Amino acid sequence: MRNVHLLLNILSVLVVSALVACGPALSTGPGEKSTTEPADDNSEEGEIADFALKDVDGKTVALSDFLGDKVIVISFWATWCEPCKKEMVQLQELYDLHKDKGVMMISISMDEPETQGDVRPYIKQRGYTYPILIDAESQVTNQLNPRRAAPLTLIIDRAGKVVWTHESYVPGDEKKLEAAVLEALGISTES
Repeated sequence: MRNVHLLLNILSVLVVSALVACGPALSTGPGEKSTTEPADDNSEEGEIADFALKDVDGKTVALSDFLGDKVIVISFWATWCEPCKKEMVQLQELYDLHKDKGVMMISISMDEPETQGDVRPYIKQRGYTYPILIDAESQVTNQLNPRRAAPLTLIIDRAGKVVWTHESYVPGDEKKLEAAVLEALGISTES
């Protein structure tokens, strides 16, 4: 009996540690105003300042490459975050379904220097086809995700405004994300 209590205590600590590491669940649903504001004083309220980061192949990708033309989904993730990895599978599926409608996915790795070398092999092994960027100096993370929530997902409309945010990932969240993406695209989800 004592071993069972010890095992339960250890499991409780592990669960709490995982929840703290990957952030609390918080979201704004489709149609609700985002609670995320950019930290850059040069941008208007709700707008995101342009940024450029290198992808896993060393190519520079800028937010402005897609602004105005695409609805952009940005997801902050890390190789150590299991919910992030699960969400990325869903992001790829959503991207495959809606890229021809004007959706762009961008995942931004928040890995520290010790684990940044794990990002490229992880991405290549899984065959992700949307841009996976590495925020080597945490500049974009500090601007858009200062609490370093993992995962943190944002939707930016064609006007460059954050219209939806969501922290964490549990199965089923991809349906909320898809509904919010379709709303940002102006596509009705009603049958």
